[in-house]
Amino acid sequence: MERTHCDILISGGGIAGMCAAAAFGSKGYSVICVDPMPDNAASKPDLRTTAFLQPSQALLEAAGLWEGLGPIAAPLQVMRIVDAGGENPEPRVVKDFDAADLSDAPFGWNFTNMAIRKVALARLKALPNVEFRAGTSTTRIMTRESEALVTLSDGSRISAKLLIGADGRHSPTRDAVGIDVKTTRYGQKAVVFCVSHDEPHGNVSTEVHRSGGPFTLVPLPDQNGKHRSAIVWMDHGPDCVARMELSDDELSAAATERSAGINGTLTVEGPRAVWPIISQIAPRLTSERTALIAEAAHVVPPIGAQGLNMSLGDLRVLLEATEKHDLGSRAMLDAYEKARHPEVRLRVTGIDMLNRASMAGAQGLRDMRAGMLNAFYAVGPVRKTLMKAGLGIR
Repeated sequence: MERTHCDILISGGGIAGMCAAAAFGSKGYSVICVDPMPDNAASKPDLRTTAFLQPSQALLEAAGLWEGLGPIAAPLQVMRIVDAGGENPEPRVVKDFDAADLSDAPFGWNFTNMAIRKVALARLKALPNVEFRAGTSTTRIMTRESEALVTLSDGSRISAKLLIGADGRHSPTRDAVGIDVKTTRYGQKAVVFCVSHDEPHGNVSTEVHRSGGPFTLVPLPDQNGKHRSAIVWMDHGPDCVARMELSDDELSAAATERSAGINGTLTVEGPRAVWPIISQIAPRLTSERTALIAEAAHVVPPIGAQGLNMSLGDLRVLLEATEKHDLGSRAMLDAYEKARHPEVRLRVTGIDMLNRASMAGAQGLRDMRAGMLNAFYAVGPVRKTLMKAGLGIR
C-alpha cells in the first residue's frame, strides 16, 4: 500500500488531540489525527465537564476554537474552598479566591466535554490541511532519524516528521517507543453527574473537603430556568461504586448532604458515571521523532481543573519549540523536554499532595487541613501566589 506523507500525525482524538490538530493545522502544518472512537462518539453522552483556565484562551483563539466555545462558556469567577471536616458535615471554613484579585478575566470557563468535541470537530473539518480519521488507531510505529513510520488499524501507512502521542493513560504510542510510566493508585474513584439546585452558583466553582476526597461543584449554564452544576465526587472506591446503585432521589439527598448545602438542595439530572483516580507520569516526554502530551505523559486527580490545562500547557510548549527548531528534530524535542518535563513533575507532585490532604479521615488531620487553609488565605501575597500557581502563571 502506498504511504501517505504529512508533517504531523497525532495518535488520539480526544479533546487534547483535537486541540493539537487545530493548533498545528492553524499554523499551516499538514496534520492527520486518528481516533479509535467511532464517528458517532460526539453524539454519545460524556457526563464529564472540562474547565479551560485563563492562560488557555490565547491558545484556543490561535487554534480557531474560541469563536465556537466563547458563546457557550460558563465563567469561573471564584474558586471557593470549603472545609466541612468537623464532626458534622457543615461548613466551618469558607474561603473565596476571586479572579478579580489578579485580572479582569475569570479564572476560566467550564464546558461539557460533548460541547467541546462538537466545536473541535467542526474546526478540524474547516481546515483543508487537517484530516481527522475516526474509528482508526495506530497499530505499528517505527521511527528513524528523518521520520516516524506508522501503520494504522485500517491498513494505511503514514510517514510523518513528528508523531504526537495524545492517546491516553494507556498510550500505545508511549509503549511503542519504549517509554515506561510510574502510576500511583489511591483507592479512590470519582462519581460524575449533573445537578440542578435551588441557589444560583454565581459563577463560583466550589470544592467541599471532608474526607475521602473533594466534592466539587462546577458551574454550568442555566437550562430551562434551572440553575445547574457539574458534580465530581471523589471518595474511596467502594463508596463510589455503592453510590452508582442509588436511586436518583437517594443520590440527590446524599449529594446535598455532602455538599454542606452550599447551593441548596441538589437534584440529580440525567445519568452518572464512575472513573478511577490515579496519578501517573512518564519519566520522559520524547523519543525519536515522537512527543508525548496530555494523559499519555501525565495523569492527575481532578483537583483545581489541572488535567486538561496541563495538556494544553504541553501543547503550548511544543508549539514554541517548533518555532525555533526543525519540526520533529532532536533539537526541537530536546527543547520541549527541557522546558516542559520539570514543570510537569512539579505539578503532578503538588496535586498528589493536595489529594492526599483532601482524603484525610482522622479528625486531627482534618483540623490541620482547615488550619492551613486559614493560614494561607490570611496572607495576601501568599493567596495571590497560590492562585497564580493554580493557573500556571509565573
